[in-house]
Amino acid sequence: RSFTSQTDGEARVSRVLREKFPRAAAIRVVDISGGCGAMYEIHIESEEFREKRTVQQHQMVNEALSEEIKSMHGLRIFTSTPK
Repeated sequence: RSFTSQTDGEARVSRVLREKFPRAAAIRVVDISGGCGAMYEIHIESEEFREKRTVQQHQMVNEALSEEIKSMHGLRIFTSTPK
């Protein structure tokens, strides 16, 4: 699936993450529930994660998506800092 055929849910989650992580070098959101919006895989590369442990990075993402998470069944989060 190409980037232009993003689902509404993917676009919404991406928009929220771009607002919360303005310094992110890359944000990728993939609906891994077959398009129903129940489960997402999120990859974020951001300078904001530097010097933070993985659990802290994931807490930042969970906090940013607190409203969206209420309607999800699951979330896979992958965070990194730019090389």
